[in-house]
Amino acid sequence: MPAAEPPGTAFRPRGPAGAARAAWPAETGVAASGAATFARAWAKAVSGTSYLPMAQAQLEALLCRLAQDLAAALLAEPFDLRAGQRVGAELVAAHIASAEGLGRTVEVVHLRLVRDFGLVADDVEDRMARLLAAVATGYARALRDRTLDEQESIRRAAMTAWAEAERALRASEARFRHQATHDPLTGLPNRALFTERLAAAVNSPGRAAERVGLCFLDLDRFKRVNDSYGHQVGDTLLTIVADRFRRDLDGHLVARLGGDAFVVLIENTAGTRDVIAVAEAALAAVHEPALVAGHEVAVTASVGLVERQVAGTSPGELMRAADCTMHWAKSAGGDCWELYDAERHHRQLARQALSAAIPAALERGEFFLDYQPLASLRDGRLIGVEALVRWRHPELGVLRPDSFIDLAEETGLIVPLGGWVLAEACRAAGTWSAGGGPAPFVSVNLAVRQVHRPGLVQEVRALLRHTGLPPERLQLEITESTMMSTAEEPVRALRVLADLGVRIAIDDFGTGYCNLAYLRDLPVTELKVAGEFVAGLRTPDARADERILASLVSLAHALDLTVTAEGVETAGQAERLRAIGCDAGQGWHFGRPEPADRILARLS
Repeated sequence: MPAAEPPGTAFRPRGPAGAARAAWPAETGVAASGAATFARAWAKAVSGTSYLPMAQAQLEALLCRLAQDLAAALLAEPFDLRAGQRVGAELVAAHIASAEGLGRTVEVVHLRLVRDFGLVADDVEDRMARLLAAVATGYARALRDRTLDEQESIRRAAMTAWAEAERALRASEARFRHQATHDPLTGLPNRALFTERLAAAVNSPGRAAERVGLCFLDLDRFKRVNDSYGHQVGDTLLTIVADRFRRDLDGHLVARLGGDAFVVLIENTAGTRDVIAVAEAALAAVHEPALVAGHEVAVTASVGLVERQVAGTSPGELMRAADCTMHWAKSAGGDCWELYDAERHHRQLARQALSAAIPAALERGEFFLDYQPLASLRDGRLIGVEALVRWRHPELGVLRPDSFIDLAEETGLIVPLGGWVLAEACRAAGTWSAGGGPAPFVSVNLAVRQVHRPGLVQEVRALLRHTGLPPERLQLEITESTMMSTAEEPVRALRVLADLGVRIAIDDFGTGYCNLAYLRDLPVTELKVAGEFVAGLRTPDARADERILASLVSLAHALDLTVTAEGVETAGQAERLRAIGCDAGQGWHFGRPEPADRILARLS
């Protein structure tokens, strides 16, 4: 038997014969076999205790190396616990990082390391206990460090994610803000942003003494571009115009309000010349032809300008004034600018209020008729009257037709108003008689909208039947422009009425552009010559007007039409008209417009 090694000597592995060796791992065959066996047992013990991102062979190779490190540490002189700490740290690094994994490691190393590696020594148990404690210490430190690292990584990731979220939020807010305040087609500021900037320019403290201007621009006849070339071409043209405004109106806020309307804010103006300069630059930019999808497209614009001191105004007032003025430019034919005129605007507002009051006035019976006599120039006999509508306005007093008829025509209210006039005139004329002679006819003006109404014939028939007025005692007056614009269906209606016996007259003849062929082809029975020609007969030497009138009378008689001269104010005019063959006259010389009861008194 070999002699026992004294306490404190280095651990030595025993060979098969049990002889002491100079140092381990000299017996490589035994050591390698023991290491492999131990590694398999260790791998089996820790498998399933943690998620291990490696194959079984890789795990066994790792644990084999760590086992050899532990065995070497047990043999080392001086005894160094740091090797155990390194093994514990490597276990954590290899993701064998659970409490169960550590427990099984301690168990396997304690029970099998010495045996499988063939290590024999008197103080092996002491060294093993200390080495396992070092493994646990290294394991705990590594696990703590990894936990701290993971926490720091999580914190950093959270901070990074928060910062990214903040950046994304700010970018998203900026994007949404831009989308909410800019036109998606042209990229220009939209109405919301323009209103905000205009309010800041007008309402900011300390700016009351400054002046501000607006340039409200609307493209003329832009619908034709869309209708002719398509909306895509129209949209492209809008973007081209917007780009030109950016180029030529730099320094001013330009916004697209929608459709083909744009507005420019001019701050700190020195007077109207500043806004006029902007308007002319904008018009010049619009005038440039644009090549879009192979089409050369040219447009013009109407521009409304307003410029005033900031004090005493508001954003809403400025926008309304500029919009109103732009429509003045439209009404003037477009391709121009108009400067705001407060008095003109007030007159327009008054007219709009008057127009809005017409329906209620009809309901309340505020309209009434006066009748102006039409007299025969041959014998002075009353042959007819013209019904003239009046408005007894509760605030403005009695209004003549020239105050509201054009408003009614613009709004379409001429249809109900004209219908009432026709019905009231027929009702009144139905009660007149001439003491055995022929009763006068009543002449009623028809607006263009009335002539184009599909139910005109039925309406007139019903009125004649209801009032008992003979058809030949009703005369309907239409203007030259109505005759020129009359389509086939209205002409057919006029022919039906003429066949019933209703008289058809052309009012204000000679002031328009009537095609004389209409006089031959349409069912006209009378021409009413405009008073402008008659006015010239006041002086004895007005031979030109007299010759014109004589020619008109001769032409009318050749077409079997009677002629009534309007605006006859003197006996001299009446005599000269009679001398050239004019049939009848109307004007103050024969009587001013008067109520129906006075006409009835004349007849009796």
